[in-house]
Amino acid sequence: MPSKKIAVYPGSFDPITNGHKDIIERGLAIFDEVIVAIARNSAKKALFALKEREKMIKETMEGSKGIKVDIFDGLLVDYVKKVGAGAVIRGLRAVSDFEYEFQMAITNRKLGKKVETVFLMSTEKYSYLSSGIVKEVASYGGSISGMVPEVVIKALKKKFAKKKLSQEIKDGF
Repeated sequence: MPSKKIAVYPGSFDPITNGHKDIIERGLAIFDEVIVAIARNSAKKALFALKEREKMIKETMEGSKGIKVDIFDGLLVDYVKKVGAGAVIRGLRAVSDFEYEFQMAITNRKLGKKVETVFLMSTEKYSYLSSGIVKEVASYGGSISGMVPEVVIKALKKKFAKKKLSQEIKDGF
C-alpha cells in the first residue's frame, strides 16, 4: 500500500482568509493530507493569539477530510521532517510573492534535501487578498464579507470593538 502524501501549509494565518481556505482545499486535491501549520513568530505582532487562530482554522475547515491544524516553531524543514511530510505548499498571489517564496524554497531544499515546495497560484478573485488587508479594512469598520469566513468576521468585530473601547477609555471618552 502506498504511503500517504502529506504536505505542510505554513503561515501565520492572522487571521485565516478565504484565499488561505482556497489554497488548503486545492492542496487536498493533490495530497492525501494537508497540515495547516501555524508558525509561532515572535518577530511579528499578531492580532490573534495562536490558540485563537487554531480555533478559527478548525472551524473554517470543519467537515473537510484530510486536514490537520498544528502550531510549530523553529525551522520549517525540521517540522516537515517531524510530521513525515514530503512537501510544503505555498500560495502565490503575484509575481512579487514569487521572489521571496523562491528563496525560501531553495533554502528549505538546501536544509532538507527531500523537502519539495509546491506553489499554487491564488484564484483570481483572491489575488489581492492578505490577512493584513483584512485587518486594515476591519479596523476602520469596512466590510470584509467575502474576504474571510464568518467565524473570522465575528472574531474581528469582537477584537476591534474591544480595541475601540480601550482607546475611548484611554482618551477619556
